[in-house]
Amino acid sequence: MIICKRATDLSLLLEPLRKSGKKIGFVPTMGALHEGHLSLIREAQEESDTVVLSIFVNPTQFNESADLEKYPRPIEEDIRLLCREKVDFLYLPAVQDVYQYDSDRNFDGDLGYLDKVMEGAFRPGHFKGVAQVMHLLLDRIRPHLVFMGQKDFQQLAVVRRMMQMKGHQTTLVPCPTIREMNGLAMSSRNRLLPPEIREKASLIYHTLLYAKAMQHVMPIRELEQACMERLNEPPFHPEYFNIVESSTLREKEDWAEAESFIACTAVRAGAVRLIDNMPL
Repeated sequence: MIICKRATDLSLLLEPLRKSGKKIGFVPTMGALHEGHLSLIREAQEESDTVVLSIFVNPTQFNESADLEKYPRPIEEDIRLLCREKVDFLYLPAVQDVYQYDSDRNFDGDLGYLDKVMEGAFRPGHFKGVAQVMHLLLDRIRPHLVFMGQKDFQQLAVVRRMMQMKGHQTTLVPCPTIREMNGLAMSSRNRLLPPEIREKASLIYHTLLYAKAMQHVMPIRELEQACMERLNEPPFHPEYFNIVESSTLREKEDWAEAESFIACTAVRAGAVRLIDNMPL
C-alpha cells in the first residue's frame, strides 16, 4: 500500500493508471476503521481495478469542538488493517492539504431541503461541511466510483445532490449497513461506548424493526411518537425519529402518499451520539 499525504502526489500516481484504462474506486472515511468500512473496501475491490481510501477527520462537519477532539484516531491500527486488506493507496492528508485556501472551507451550493431536516436540524452546517469536503476529495482524486455506507442515508442524499450540482462524473455506489451481533449499526463512535451501554444500544435496532412491522398498521405520526417513547429509556435520549419518503426525505401524512419510506433516528447514548435508519 502506498501512503500519500499530499493530493498532488496521489494525483501523479493515479494519472498513469487512469490513462491505461484502470477503473479507480474511492472509499472516503474518517478512520477508526471497522467491519463496515471493510465491507466498502471489498465492494470497491470487486468493482474497481485500483482502490483509494482516505482517512481525514474533517473539522468543518463537527458542530461540537469536544466531539471533534474525542473522535477516535487509531491511525497505526488503521494502517495495519488496510495493509491486510490490500488497499492500493491511502490518502492521509493534513487539514492544510485538503483546505488549501480560505474559500475551500465554504460550500457555495444550495442543498435545498436536504440539509435542514433530521441531522441538518440538529447539526446546522454539518452537511455543508460534508458536501464541501466530498467535493474537494472527488475533484482531486477523480475516481470512477465512490463507495459510501447507507447507515448515513441522509449524507448519501446530500453527496448525491452535491455531485449533480458540481458536475462530478463519479458514480456513487451505496453499500448496505453492517451491524454488530446485537443489531447496533457499526460506527467508529461505538468505540466510545461503555460495554454495558453498547450492548443495550440494540434498543435502536429493535425500535427500527418495530417501525417496519407497524408500517401501514399505525398512522405515520403516531408511529413516530411511539418509537420516540420506546427509545426514551435511560441512558438513551432520542433526538428524533422520522419516517420520510426515501427519495426526497420529505415527511408525508399518509402511507399512500409515497412508494417507499425510510425510518431515520438519532439517539444520545450517554455522551455518544448514534444514528441509524431502516428502509420500510
